[in-house]
Amino acid sequence: MKNVTLSADERLIETARERARRERTTLNEQFRLWLERYVGADWQAERAMRTIDDIHTRVRTGGRTFTRDQLNER
Repeated sequence: MKNVTLSADERLIETARERARRERTTLNEQFRLWLERYVGADWQAERAMRTIDDIHTRVRTGGRTFTRDQLNER
C-alpha cells in the first residue's frame, strides 16, 4: 500500500477524526473507502458506456427510430 500526504484545515481533520472514532473506524479507513468510491464511479461509467457501445453493434433497427414510449412498451 502506498502512503499519501494530504493537507487540510486542522480543525476539519480533528472533527473528521472525532467522527471516525464515534463510528469505530479511522480517518485513514474512511479515506480509503472514499477513494474507492471516487474511482469506482468512473469505472462504472466506463463499463456502462462499453456495454452501450456493444449493444449498438448488436441491435439493428433498419434505420427506424423509436419514441421513448415505444421503447418502454411491454
